[in-house]
Amino acid sequence: MMAAAIALAGSPAPAQAGNDDDSFQVTATVLAACEIVAQDLAFGDYDPIAASNLDAASTLSLTCTNGTPYELSMSLGTGPGATPAARYMLNGSDPLAYVLYRNAGRTQLWGQSAGSDTLAGTGTGAPVTIDVFGRIPMQQAVPAGAYEDTLTVTVTW
Repeated sequence: MMAAAIALAGSPAPAQAGNDDDSFQVTATVLAACEIVAQDLAFGDYDPIAASNLDAASTLSLTCTNGTPYELSMSLGTGPGATPAARYMLNGSDPLAYVLYRNAGRTQLWGQSAGSDTLAGTGTGAPVTIDVFGRIPMQQAVPAGAYEDTLTVTVTW
């Protein structure tokens, strides 16, 4: 027995387990951001003799950071003298009037002035589809040809 005790006394002591810890911060800043994607609005064929307006529609896709307030507006286009109530597609210098609306009943104009003719909302983080309703008023005395305009849609947050 004595020999066993002497043998154990000469062995190294078992290693003690230990630990140490620390903490660190994980951070990020979520930015308020919005992205707008616009689809073209194609009216198709307009008959200037017909006694009816030509209506068409398109959509915008808007995604804003959750909780971010935004305002969506639309330029007047490139036609000279355009207003929210009368924008102009051009064929050379020949104008063809059209109007853009925010609602299917075509009573709320799209424009660039804050408040009355823009669209305000708050982002949810998910894409939102926004309709654009267009109308070419009937019986405009314009020459035959291809007419076009370019608009800029702006989202401000």
